[in-house]
Amino acid sequence: MEDKETRWWWVRHAPVPNSVRIYGQSDVDCDCSNLEVFKALAAELPSKAVWLTSNLSRTHQTAAAIVGALEEKARPKENPVAIPKFAEQNLGEWQGLVREEFFASRGRTNHPFWFGPSDERAPGGESFNDVVERVGPEVLRLNKEFSGRDIVAVAHGGTIRAALAIALNLNPNAALAFSIENCSITRIDHFTTQADGDFWRVAMANHRPWSRTSARATHASVTAPLA
Repeated sequence: MEDKETRWWWVRHAPVPNSVRIYGQSDVDCDCSNLEVFKALAAELPSKAVWLTSNLSRTHQTAAAIVGALEEKARPKENPVAIPKFAEQNLGEWQGLVREEFFASRGRTNHPFWFGPSDERAPGGESFNDVVERVGPEVLRLNKEFSGRDIVAVAHGGTIRAALAIALNLNPNAALAFSIENCSITRIDHFTTQADGDFWRVAMANHRPWSRTSARATHASVTAPLA
């Protein structure tokens, strides 16, 4: 067996405008108008990668914006493959509710970073534990299919937190503490070796390459980066 390193470049989709309401798996559009962000992403992501998205439009739109910012010779020859199991958490009856009212009615003492504890299933939807359980086998399947390749996967905050939980063998509730901002890159490497078997390495999480560019341009490290 040959040693292989498979590099996952997870990118969260671009911001959803006026996201006053919870959207979860609702198929809403995103705002891809910030060209500085997409140029920075294009400069950071590898060429000759396999490109994946979820089945939701906002990941397709984000992937198209990144590809559009790539040099022509670096653009993938095929369209990204949509992976339905990489969709955001299905928040069931919570989808469409006003966020501020939802959180005010529930309190956030025990789950400050998400809609609820990882084991709480939204009425008519999923828990975050469910997301980890559907994302994990798909990641392992794709590891085998694209072993030794770079994989750019444009997905969702919940999906990327699930991938981190799998790589670090975390309790899903602990993985919810990761901040995964819109358009940020999280890179997770999977190794298959003869000597040591399979293992993971997290190379970066919530990396925002455009914020570094912005800081250089202003010569002020205290300047708030683009979000």
